[in-house]
Amino acid sequence: MDLGVHGKAFVITGGSDGLGLATARSLLAEGAHVTICGRDKRRLDDAVTALGHDVHAVPADVTRIDDLTTLIDAATDRWGRVDGLLNAAGVHTGGRFEDITDEEWIADYELKFLAAARTIRLALPHLRASRGAVVNVLSTGARTPGRKAMPSAPLRAAGLSMTNALATELGPDGIRVNAILVGVIRSGQIQRPALEAGRDVEEYLHTMADRMRIPLGRVGEAHEFGDTAAFLLSPRAGYITGTAVHVDGGHCHAI
Repeated sequence: MDLGVHGKAFVITGGSDGLGLATARSLLAEGAHVTICGRDKRRLDDAVTALGHDVHAVPADVTRIDDLTTLIDAATDRWGRVDGLLNAAGVHTGGRFEDITDEEWIADYELKFLAAARTIRLALPHLRASRGAVVNVLSTGARTPGRKAMPSAPLRAAGLSMTNALATELGPDGIRVNAILVGVIRSGQIQRPALEAGRDVEEYLHTMADRMRIPLGRVGEAHEFGDTAAFLLSPRAGYITGTAVHVDGGHCHAI
């Protein structure tokens, strides 16, 4: 299926690895222009090498408003437009409510909620011009938090609420706003315990999927997320807004 994104320009926060990188790869394969950002220049350089395309990499810390301004300006200077935005920056955090300090709440809020809100606001004039799309990357914990889910789960729920509110507010401008609720996806973070323990990674991941009772019987692959995100950002999803798509192998619905 041609997603209709050839020649269109997209901005991805947290695009130097993981889900953001996977989405960049899916969009580039469709002929899109992509700007990614990350705090670590070495990892950004590695991402550009891995993608093997004319991806535009901008060093930026998404918790700094000046860096986000630089990111959007750099994207528009390079491509002349912004047709879509993927807010993918963020790392998993989880602990017991009574153990989380004020500083940890604030840091997670700035990274997982405020950074996304700021990036959308900065990109908004360009998204209005292109009648573009926004996809916010959240987790299944936004709806079904487990134990030791603080501070991440409440902030992901706030991100889901913002997604719904913006879909209503920006719909008249032709801007679509959706979210992806992510389950367990193969990543360095997920595989690290197996590697550190000297265990077979595939066996470890299979055991994890079985223990979590994921209906599809396996963890997800990054490209499966990337293809979903690329579709939601594309004109092919032109009548989809205000929704949250689960990319979790059915786990959330099986709990």
